[in-house]
Order: sequence, then C-alpha cells, then structure tokens
Amino acid sequence: MEIIPPVAASDLYPPVQEDVARLAGSPEVRAAFERFRSQESQFALWQMEATRVAAPPFGESARSAWLADRFHELGLLDVHVDEVGNVFGVRPGYGSRFVALSAHIDTVFPAATPLNIRQQGSRLYGPGVADNGAGIAAMLAVASVLGSTRISHGLPFLFIGNVGEEGEGDLRGMRHVFATPRWRDAIAYSVIVDGAGTDTVVAEALGSRRFEVIVRGPGGHSWSDFGTPNPIIALSRAIDLFSQTPLPASPKTTFNIGVIRGGTSVNSIPESASMRVDLRSASMAEIDRLERSLRIALDQALASENRAAAPPATRKPQLAHSEVVEIGNRPAGELAPDARLLKVIRAVDAHLGNSAQVQRASTDANVPLSMGREAIAIGAGGSGGGAHTLQEWFDCNGRDLGLRRILLTMLTLSGVGE
Repeated sequence: MEIIPPVAASDLYPPVQEDVARLAGSPEVRAAFERFRSQESQFALWQMEATRVAAPPFGESARSAWLADRFHELGLLDVHVDEVGNVFGVRPGYGSRFVALSAHIDTVFPAATPLNIRQQGSRLYGPGVADNGAGIAAMLAVASVLGSTRISHGLPFLFIGNVGEEGEGDLRGMRHVFATPRWRDAIAYSVIVDGAGTDTVVAEALGSRRFEVIVRGPGGHSWSDFGTPNPIIALSRAIDLFSQTPLPASPKTTFNIGVIRGGTSVNSIPESASMRVDLRSASMAEIDRLERSLRIALDQALASENRAAAPPATRKPQLAHSEVVEIGNRPAGELAPDARLLKVIRAVDAHLGNSAQVQRASTDANVPLSMGREAIAIGAGGSGGGAHTLQEWFDCNGRDLGLRRILLTMLTLSGVGE
C-alpha cells in the first residue's frame, strides 16, 4: 500500500469539526459510546458466531442467512438477501439517499476448513475472525446501539453484508450493489469496514487485473517425441520476457506470477502448463500497458518454441497454442481531496485523538470509487493479525475506539435531527 502523510490539523474544515464536536457531546451519542464499552461481550459473541459459519468463495449463503436473522433481531427494516447473497437492512431517516455501512462476509477459506473459533482473554482466534469477522461485528454493534438509543439522523442508514470481496470473488457483491438500480444512485456515501485497527483510511483504490495463462501442446514421450513443442518451456520463455517489462517509479505499478502448474511426470512432455498473473497499479493505463506486454511476451515465446520444435519428417507439425483468461479485474479510483467524506473522517479522527493515514489498497471501496462516488474503507477497531491463515487472531482491546469512529462518521454524514 502507498502511504500518504496524514492531514495537518490546520487543513481541517472548521464547520465539519464543529459538527463532529456537537454530535460527540450530545447525551444520546455519549450514551451510545458507553454502550460500545459495556456491550463488548455481545460484540465478541456475534463475531465468533459469524466466523463459525462457513463462507467460502461463492458459498456464502449460510452466513448470509445468519446475518439476515441478526438484522431482523436488531429491528432493521426491509431486511432481505439479494440474488447473489448480499444482505440488506435499513434504519430509516428523513432523506431519500443513504449512508451505507458495509462489511464483506466472505472468507478465503475452502468450505471444509475447520472453523475452531475460540476466545482466550481479550483475544479471539480462528480463520476469518479478524478479516472480516471484526467488520461484521462492528456493523452489528453500530446497528444495535442505534436501536437502543434515541439518536435521530437525517439520511437513512443502509447496512450491507456483501459477498465476494476476497480473491476470485472479484468484488462481485459490491459490483452487484452498484449495478442495481435501487441502490446505484441512492447511496450517497459508503463506509466500508474491513478488518481490524483504526490507523488507516483507504480512500484510493488500487487497481488490479488477474489472468490465468494456459499453454497447450500435443504432449508426448520425453525420448521418442523429443522436439515436440513443450508448454512448460514456452511458458518459461514468456515469463522471462515479461519479467523484463519496465515499470514506472510513479504511479507504483507491480506484477506477480503467483501460481505455475503443468506436467504429469519427469519423462513426459506436458500437454499443458498454466500460470496465474497479478497486475497492479494506481493507474488503469499502466495496467493496460502491462497486459499488452504480457500478451506480446506470450506470443513471442510461443513463436520461439514452435520454431525450435523439430517434428519427425513423417508427422504433421503440431504447434503449441495459448489461451489467456481474465480471472479478476478490480478498477482503480480515488476520493477527491475535497470530498465531504474525507473531510468528515479527518475531523472525526482529530476529535477522537486518533492518528490515521490515507492509504491506497484493494477493497470493496474500489467499486464506488471507480464510479466517482464517495467511499472509504476503515478498520473495525481492536487489533488483529495472521489474516488468511488458520492462526488468525483479533484482540478486542480498543474495539470501542473503532466503533465510536464509525458511528461519528455516519452521524456527521447523515446529519442529526435535520
């Protein structure tokens, strides 16, 4: 992630600071803050319950149903699950547009992964407990406290538990939200809660594009069919050529080859070989350039391998060929420096004495940011580690700061009693 220096106090906007201070000082909001401290055991319970329900990529339906039940219990209105598995609930307000609070409910773990979620003191342990059990718990905590206080707000709140954030989910849940006519133009602001912590504001979307590259050939025996085009060698040539692609110092642009597969035995010329390639940049133009470079490298490598092949004179030449399949495409974008949402989160952090930096990352915020909408991704408070491993953990200490941060941001964006 690219780290950008935090805003100076002198750059804050006085009217927004005044709104935040007024809200934080109201009896109702002070009561909500106290509930964030006193109801920690309930929040931890929700977090453990959620992460004990498997939610593998493209298999989130059980967790969707669990979350919909919680939304009903907390008194949210219009609770429903859409056709892809996103869960919605509304807390009414006085306006026609919404402040959305969302958290992705999917995990990176396959369906058969043992979900041994446990608590030891202030720490919770288990796969997915921080990413994004913490975000789910934060969303429920905010909905719960709003329901038990007398806080009124202008714009209504839309709570969303969305699917498909991780890996090959390719942001499909959030894409669907912003492709749905009902929500596309009705969401004024998106506050996305992802993982633990309070030290970041993701206001710049890191674009990425991912491919599976497959090279196929006739295959054969390593002795009798020697000279037949070898897909592994062709793929290796392509990797060597592509890895020489020049990269700019700014905007930061990267590529990675993370998976290679192919072959059946040491004495067989493989019939196929494949690799998975990840391209990332803050600039979609740079990603386009990298994709072109990848395709050119592949074409040159295939031509070289096919030329080098020496089929027996008695056989018709059999050539290697390739297929490039896009398996992920996350758009880039960024929040304008003068966006109201950015002013609000900075003012909230200043009021709470919280130090946070604006960062660039790949989150659900990519979708609205790429559309020119106001969106940020922030943490749920507390602390965590071991994300995407079976040893993942979340420490509940400091959760209340994250929850106060979320609530104050939402209330300031919505307007209270207006």
